[in-house]
Amino acid sequence: MPLSVELDSADLKILIALQKDARITNKKLAAAAGVAASTCLTRMKRLRDLGVIQGFSVKLNEQRLGRPVDAFLAIRMNPHRQPLVEPFIEQTLDRPEVREIFHLTGPDDFLVRVAAEDLSSLQGLVLNHFTARNEVAMVRTNLIFQKWQGDPILPVSE
Repeated sequence: MPLSVELDSADLKILIALQKDARITNKKLAAAAGVAASTCLTRMKRLRDLGVIQGFSVKLNEQRLGRPVDAFLAIRMNPHRQPLVEPFIEQTLDRPEVREIFHLTGPDDFLVRVAAEDLSSLQGLVLNHFTARNEVAMVRTNLIFQKWQGDPILPVSE
């Protein structure tokens, strides 16, 4: 699969509209792109097949769901070896607090974003899941006070 794909103005209009509202109806999406509804469906299928559209998701308010403590855990493994990476990722993703994992270059091997119920739960996660693992040499916890969402990847208007 190529790293980037050729998109025409109708494709870009579809993607821009979806970034604003992923629940938009096909009829409204087609109108926004200036194409027929059947053409819009064909283009959406092509964009999914090419991997440009990877899926649709719901953004949940973690605080309202009882997980107000948001943090990044910078994790250093020793040894940082291939046979340990996949089990570490799988077992970490099994934790309900874990929202995202990033495999990094630099001094830290992983950055894990978590949403915990409270500071005690966060401490338990660090001590009982991460530092209890033989391959985890260090965990640095950074609480997130506030966050902002970046702009969509495509321009809102052409």
